[in-house]
Amino acid sequence: MAHSTPQLPRIRILATGGTIAGAQIAGERGYKAAAFSVEALIAAVPQLTALAQLDVEQVAAMGSQDMDEATWRKLATRTQAALENPEISGVVITHGTDTMEETAFFLNLVVSADKPVVLVGAMRPATAISADGPMNLYNAVAVAAHPDTRARGVLVVANDEIHFAREVAKTNTTQVGTFASGHRGLAGLVHAGRLHLYAPPVRRHTSGSEFAARPPTGETPGPRRALPRVDIVYAHAGMGRELIDAAVQADARGLVIAGMGDGNLGAVALAAAAEAAKAGVAVVRSSRAGGGVVERNIEVDDDGLGFIAADELNPQKARVLLMLALTRTRDVRVLQQFFFTY
Repeated sequence: MAHSTPQLPRIRILATGGTIAGAQIAGERGYKAAAFSVEALIAAVPQLTALAQLDVEQVAAMGSQDMDEATWRKLATRTQAALENPEISGVVITHGTDTMEETAFFLNLVVSADKPVVLVGAMRPATAISADGPMNLYNAVAVAAHPDTRARGVLVVANDEIHFAREVAKTNTTQVGTFASGHRGLAGLVHAGRLHLYAPPVRRHTSGSEFAARPPTGETPGPRRALPRVDIVYAHAGMGRELIDAAVQADARGLVIAGMGDGNLGAVALAAAAEAAKAGVAVVRSSRAGGGVVERNIEVDDDGLGFIAADELNPQKARVLLMLALTRTRDVRVLQQFFFTY
């Protein structure tokens, strides 16, 4: 009796460039990001055909240091369209590592679907000795094709690890193990396509996110207008008020302070931030420390000064959330609740 072979899941691959598609420059240590097309990346990993049927689309071709809001919006639109296709089981997005955590968190907030969305990149260009891109791509497709990765939000796959978009951060400039998830740990492990999944995420995301509310037919998902300007100001010893004042004068609607320790600022900069908050600029205190929670009213009188505590989010992710939150409200109390929810 003949046995029918189960049909492989269909995965849409959206390419944006990055080191995973990079090529070394002859005779030099450097490389050019986004030198190869997505078709070339797939051709280098023929084993992918055993995991899934692949549809491919080149959304952008850039190093992720050039990632911008316009590309985020386009990527969100193309991701949403793919996920709404009943024939598509999941989406894989190739992306540079520099801003991967920001793109992943943005999509985690604006994409409305429970199907898996997986970002993947590489620390070594495709032409390097022992390039990490091929195995990362193989594992990313395996994760996107697995039915148990539904409803876990946007994921990042690299170096045999699976990370939640909210938790992941780039922590090393060159090593392949650059990504870490400090607060709640890994989403799982993936070894040569075999998955070991851990607990699901506890904060709101994707189909549960109010920023991902379904738009009217034909409109773009997520934010429908340009997002408010939000700047990050990095705190340091002896800091003055000039950078904060410059951001306000440049019409920033929000400021994220990459503060010292528990989101601290020196007295001069603190006074400038308080003036900005009084003038209606949303001021979020995050930390440059790389881990930990910025609590309300511990060393800074957030209630009195009108500040928002970033809770667990690092400065770059706090900026993403604040940009989206400011499309809904300017009320500091409501903005604070967003940081406790997402």
